[in-house]
This record gives sequence, C-alpha cells and structure tokens, in this order.
Amino acid sequence: MTDRAVDALRPLSLEPGWAPYAEGSCLISTGRTRVLCTASVAEEVPAWRERSGKGWVTGEYGMLPRSTHSRRDRERDGVKGRTQEIQRLIGRSLRSVTDLAALGPRTITLDCDVLQADGGTRTASITGAFVALELACRSLVAQGLLAASPVREGVAAVSVGIVGGVPRLDLDYPMDRDAQVDMNVVATASGRLVEVQGTAEGDPFTRAEHDRLLDLALGGIDQLLAAQREILEAVR
Repeated sequence: MTDRAVDALRPLSLEPGWAPYAEGSCLISTGRTRVLCTASVAEEVPAWRERSGKGWVTGEYGMLPRSTHSRRDRERDGVKGRTQEIQRLIGRSLRSVTDLAALGPRTITLDCDVLQADGGTRTASITGAFVALELACRSLVAQGLLAASPVREGVAAVSVGIVGGVPRLDLDYPMDRDAQVDMNVVATASGRLVEVQGTAEGDPFTRAEHDRLLDLALGGIDQLLAAQREILEAVR
C-alpha cells in the first residue's frame, strides 16, 4: 500500500505540444500512467450533423500492446465494449465544455493513446484531452478561423474508491484491483458534474460513503484544473 495521503493525487505532469503535427497535444502522466492526447481538426462534420451548422467533438481511445504488464492484442475487428464506453465518455466530457455552435461546421477528434497503464487511464485521458482541445482551438483562432475559443471552461476527471475500508483519491492499479468500491468522476471548473460512475465490487456502499468519495473526487479535480490552467497559461 502506498504511503501517499488518502486525499493526495499521484505525481502529475502535463506536457503540451508533445505531438508536433497535431493541432493540439498533451502527454499526461499520473503516477506511472501515461497517456498521449492529440486533437485533430477536420473542416467537416458527420453527415447526420451537416444541417445543424454546429461542430462536433469526439473521442478515440486505445491502449498500446505493451502498455500493461503482459501484451494486449490490438483491436483489429472493431473496438470492444470497454473501449467504446471510454471513447463515449471522453467525447461527452469534452463536448460538455465546448460551444458547438461557436465551433462551427468542423470536427475535433481527441485521440487518447495509453502508453503505460497503472490505473486511471480513462480519467487521465479526459484531463489530458482538455489541454489538447484548448490548444487546438487556440490554433483555429490564430489562423483566423474562429474569433475566440469555443471552450467555455475546464473539465477534468479522477478516480476514487474505498480500499481496505478507507476512501482514497486517484487509485493506481493495485488499489483499483483491491477496492471494495471504485468510482470515476468528471466535473467542470464551475463545479458541475458531467459523469459519476460508481460500483460496489462486494458489499453495497452507503449514501454517506458515496458523498465522501464525491467530495474527495471534487477536491482532486480542483487540483487537476489548477494544473491545466497553469500549463495553458505558460504556453500562451
């Protein structure tokens, strides 16, 4: 068991501009989990959205074969259920803070590729993808394609859980494996919730335990949002 405080995040690093060919990118490291997030802009939208005049933000997610202790096969015949779930979560999270009308008829795809996995890959993907999204929107402004960034506010995500009877923030893989309850929380800079995914792995948990976990998560998300702001200010 780690000696990290129960309400402390794992060591966090956000490295913007890590993929120079993408309109926006960020390598996020949370402990030993590392995810490369890139934002790609296309001057088109899906056919079903063409008449709306609005843009679209979507997510893609994948794990490299040796991102884990043993090799994983690549998903060659369509993405599996877990991957689809995470991709939809990333897309929903980033759309929640984007003015799609202001974005106009273009698509921003956030690709989140897990280089190394040690728990919390989906939450790290959302937190890193926000930085990539904001940088891509700044690129559109710099090119004169947008008057201002359509990103309304920050969004970040973190995991929490009950491990050994103790509520803990930002679970690594050993913690997640042993957790009696695990939860992923996505929230915006204004404190609004985008998603709460909580599951009891054994005995059910109480409303009080749920609220304690949610408070822990929101405190961690505040720290992640502050780190996003700091790095985005540094690259202006």
